[in-house]
Amino acid sequence: MSIVTVVGNPRPGSRTHGVAISAAEAVARRIGDEEAPEVVDLAVLAPLLFAPETAPEVKAALELVAGAEVLVVASPTYKATYTGLLKAFLDRLPGGALASTVALPLLVMGDAKHSLAVEVHFRPLLVELGAVVPTPGLALLESQLTDLDAALGPWVDRVAPQVTAALGQRTPV
Repeated sequence: MSIVTVVGNPRPGSRTHGVAISAAEAVARRIGDEEAPEVVDLAVLAPLLFAPETAPEVKAALELVAGAEVLVVASPTYKATYTGLLKAFLDRLPGGALASTVALPLLVMGDAKHSLAVEVHFRPLLVELGAVVPTPGLALLESQLTDLDAALGPWVDRVAPQVTAALGQRTPV
């Protein structure tokens, strides 16, 4: 099983980074995957992302993401949606690049009024790239980070069966 996490926070070592890894590990355990998810931290790639030529590190990250079976994509909420850094990275993927991928969107936000952003803005982006996106995505309030297991548990319980079903229904490429 190939589980990859993309962290769209421009700050290294962010809370979003920790939440994304915890969410990916929780999903992995629930679907029976014992391997640690691989992580693409866009804070590290940010200086290379807008270079005129695609840097080898960016190319490797794009290939890792496109080859993932399960992709946890996480971002803090900026202006009621995901970060521009994440969008710039995902824009480098060709249409249909995630056709063999089950993607799980995750937004960390300061206010509940942004909670629809995960379904209204984030989910369609991943679907446009061809991913199967079980619902619901995770809209996680910063106030929930103090008890992350309590926040992740119900979400994982809900999406893990959908992930398993989607993985079982994929057609070989």
